[in-house]
Amino acid sequence: MTKMVWLAPAVMALMVGCQPADHGAPTADVEYLQLPMYEGQDLPFSAAVRVDNMLYLSGIIGLAPGELKPVPGGVKAEAKQALEIMKNQLETFGSSMDRVVKCTVFLADESDRDAFNEVYVTYFDKKPARSGVTVSGLALGARLELECIAAMNWNSRQLAF
Repeated sequence: MTKMVWLAPAVMALMVGCQPADHGAPTADVEYLQLPMYEGQDLPFSAAVRVDNMLYLSGIIGLAPGELKPVPGGVKAEAKQALEIMKNQLETFGSSMDRVVKCTVFLADESDRDAFNEVYVTYFDKKPARSGVTVSGLALGARLELECIAAMNWNSRQLAF
């Protein structure tokens, strides 16, 4: 027991000594972005967040234009629509598909993976890192949801709203 009492102050001193010092280092430039069509709505999320030169898009499902339901036609149709929406959002917020570095795909049914991949590969000349998970349910009955992280295009601080 006495060894533990003796070690505690030494461990605490080591932990305090290893804390990063704040020498006035600049903090990240963070901007929370919303699409014009969602401005003024009380949504619990941003469409995207820009941190320095990186853009983080929220999840995207393949919604039919002007509706709150997925496009008809199954997972390939939803994948194409979701990727088109992703492409448009990236461009709106100052990036592009060729600047995507990471995607995450959420599938409602694992058996849709091959069909999804057939569409997915047509949208990328380069192959971003990717994770995929199968989930028990997605918003609005969607079969898939995508999110991505992309580098911003140079001089893209003026957004194309």
